[in-house]
Parts: sequence; structure tokens; C-alpha cells
Amino acid sequence: MRYYARVASQGFEFDDLRQVMAMASPPRSGDELAGVAAGSAQQRMAARYALADVPLARFLTEALVPYEEDNITRLIIDTHDAAAFAPVASLTVGGFRDWLLSDAATTEVLAALAPGITPEMAAAVSKLMRNQDLIAVARKCRVVSRFRNTLGLPGRIAVRLQPNHPTDDLRGIAASTLDGLLMGAGDAVIGVNPVSDSLQALVRLTHMLGEVIERFGIPTQSCVLTHVTNTLHLIEQGAPVDLVFQSIGGTEGANHAFGITPELLDEAHDAAQSLARGTVGRNLMYFETGQGSALSANAHHGLDQQTCEARAYGLARRYQPLLVNTVVGFIGPEYLFDGKQIIRAGLEDHFCGKLLGLPMGCDICYTNHAEADQDDMDNLLVLLGSAGLNFLMGVPGADDVMLNYQSTSFHDALFLRRTLGLKRAPEFEDWLARMQITNAAGQLLDADATPRLAGMNTLAALKP
Repeated sequence: MRYYARVASQGFEFDDLRQVMAMASPPRSGDELAGVAAGSAQQRMAARYALADVPLARFLTEALVPYEEDNITRLIIDTHDAAAFAPVASLTVGGFRDWLLSDAATTEVLAALAPGITPEMAAAVSKLMRNQDLIAVARKCRVVSRFRNTLGLPGRIAVRLQPNHPTDDLRGIAASTLDGLLMGAGDAVIGVNPVSDSLQALVRLTHMLGEVIERFGIPTQSCVLTHVTNTLHLIEQGAPVDLVFQSIGGTEGANHAFGITPELLDEAHDAAQSLARGTVGRNLMYFETGQGSALSANAHHGLDQQTCEARAYGLARRYQPLLVNTVVGFIGPEYLFDGKQIIRAGLEDHFCGKLLGLPMGCDICYTNHAEADQDDMDNLLVLLGSAGLNFLMGVPGADDVMLNYQSTSFHDALFLRRTLGLKRAPEFEDWLARMQITNAAGQLLDADATPRLAGMNTLAALKP
């Protein structure tokens, strides 16, 4: 089906809905690399005019990736909740934008709507929104998840403590873990990206993190961010696995490049559930995504990268995960060229994930060859904090010495909490006060203030 629009007395024609979506996207280097971006600002605006008039229901009948060719399309269509969709079924994409920004779209209404919205609908409406629109709507979406603590409550933001080490040295990881805990970080997860795929090394890491949590009674969860097949092996060997991690994409081909299928994720989810290690909930999957992954795998089917990203969220919500985050600037400037593009992508990803009912976080980050710097990340940090971000990364000094990219630090999280008045997960906040790491108001105490804290401050205590 062809689409038409006029801008400044010039007519534009689009071959299909997929092309309208791609050309309506804000400028980004990945879409230009893929050859799907608008050729001019006028063409981009014409695509947005055309997209605004598209009925939301058309996304249920005009698949952007053919149903017969892609298991993510099949998953999205087969699990669509028609009853949840009914309140907005008569709207166009433009009408949906206006409704989302209205007082009628309350937190409770948006939560009920989430199962009825497809990723393509979320991506489409985001393309018609300013940054402030993305913030305003995402802020109204609340997604709460639980394992050993409660994440996503209003007025709170969590931190993934990320103690990576370039050689998986347990003492180095222990030192960074201690640093993060003493800075009040770690309520989202203590999560390590391992250098090695050696099962023996993964077992050591998993046992070490489990021992830290058990020894100090920390109400949080651990995760070794390895491939899901390795996690299955860890479970088989009796390792104390809390969360199942996997990077995912928005098409069958992208997930094939990651070495996964929905059936494999089903198996890992069921295996981890059988361990029953959660204390306050059973949300235990942790997914990471990022715009550009489908293009980098040559599996984008002519879609723009932001729509592919939203489709990954369609796979994620199948598992009611504890954590989902977009690693927004990690893939590099080939996909998001500069700070402006990274900021926009982070706001889009958070908005789409929250609208679809996911507990969205963001790795607010960039690589050293991108046209971006820490000031850009500061801007995105405050914008996402205002938008109701569930969690962010806590990396020592904001510089990941293993993955070699720039992220956010423990200090950045403290700044955001102080500036916006945000608390930690309630169970974790209570633990910090009991350990005399913070006072009753959640503020850090001096490290030498109490014998109890000084007793914890030993590297030996964190050794396996």
C-alpha cells in the first residue's frame, strides 16, 4: 500500500508503511548506513504527516516484517491482546499521540493498555513526539518488578553495580563491588560482564557474587552476564544463579546472530524459576538491547533501527523480566553518530519500553570514537531521571576498564538522586541504613563513622 503527503507544495510518495516509518525517524547515522533514511528534512516531515494519518489497527494487518518469515513478528501478532487494545483501536497514530499526552492517559490506564500495544505502534507514535513528549508520557508509565527487592516504584531509581575487570580477577571485582556498595549502589543488580566464557571462570564469579549477597544479607540479586547457554550450564552445575541474562534483537535474524531463539529463552527461564531464589518476587530475566543490533547483523529487513529496537521489547515482555536496558551508545557512531542522536535514542527506547509494560533502564553511554562526551551523558541522565527511569549503570569512575566505553558512575547516581529527590529500592535502602552506610534520609555516612561499617570495609571479607 502506497502513502502520500505534501510539504511546502511538494508531493511525496512512499512505497509502504515500512518506508514511511523509516523516513519519519529523526536523523541517525545507522538509518543512513542502511539506506532507509529520509533524503531531506522535507521528505522526513512528509513521512510524519503520512504516518500521523495511519490507523493504529493497520499495524495488526500490515506486518513490517512478514509473519511467515519472522518468529518475532509471529510472537507479536499471536500474543496481541485485542481487549486491552480496544480503548484506542479507533485512533490514528497522530490521534494516539494526542491521547497519550492528555489527562485521560493515567498511570493506571496506561498499565491496562500495555498488552494491547504492539512494538510497531509504540515506535510509530514516538516518531511524532518531541523529546519532552517522550518524557511526559514515559513518566506516567510505572512498571514494578521484584526478585529480592522491589524496583520501579514511584520516586525511586535503582543502580546496577557493574564491577567489571579486564582479567576477571576476583579481588579486583570484589574491590569494585565494595566501592559500589559503600556508595549506595547495587539495588538493581550486582552484574559482571565476564571476559572469559570458560565455565570454570563463570562458576567462580557466580559463587563469589552469591557469597557476597548471602554473607552481608544484601536484598539484591547477582548476575554474570554471559550467554544464556552458559547460564543453563551454570544451573546444571548447581551454581547460585539469580538472574538469566541475554542480549536480544528485534528480528529472528538478529537473534540468530546472538545465538538464541524464544524456545531457548523459555528453557532458561523455566530452569531459573525452578531454583526459586527470589524472596519477594519471581521476575528473573535480564535483557539488554541497543539500536543498530539488527543492522549490524544484516537482519533489519529494511526497517529503521528504532523500530527494530522496539520489536526486541516485544520479545522481552514475553518473560516479565526484572530488568531491561538499552545500551544506548555502546554499538558506536556508525549507528548513533553524536550526543544529539544518543540522547534522542535513549528517550525513544525508554518511552517505547515503558509503554509496552517493561521495567526499562538505560546504560547511558558512548564509545570513545563517537562525537559525544560526558556532558551529553549528564544531559541524558537528568532527562531519563525525570522520565521515570527504573535503573541506570554504576561503573567505577564511569569508565569501564573491561568493555572500554564510557558510562555512568556511582557518583552520577548520587547526583541524580539528590537533584531529583529519588530514593533507592525500599528493601535496599533499609539495608544500607542497618549497615550504617547511610542515615535515615538515605545520605551516605562517613566511611570512618562507625565500627560496623569499618568492619565491612575489608577486601578479605569479599574474597570467595
